[in-house]
Amino acid sequence: MTYPNWHQRPEQFDPETAVPGKLDGESFTRVADQFIALANQRNRKIDATELQMVMLFAAARYAAHVGKNVIEITDQEDFIKHMTAQYADMLRGHFADPNV
Repeated sequence: MTYPNWHQRPEQFDPETAVPGKLDGESFTRVADQFIALANQRNRKIDATELQMVMLFAAARYAAHVGKNVIEITDQEDFIKHMTAQYADMLRGHFADPNV
């Protein structure tokens, strides 16, 4: 099975090509920022290093749920490799971003 890459999406909303339930680049970033805002709020009482692990745990748990129950993967290791590569790509991109 082929899984999509996180960045394979139109940059901006286009009503002509929009697919219901799929995010364009701007919406993708806006939803991610909502999770980051919650983490920043919780960071008032919880160390950032703890929150980082909580977010990773939540992302892994949700990915497992989607893999098992939504797309019903047949090869867990293939899915894990794909998701790990996606995370590494995102992390490298953020390290290269001078605004982070």
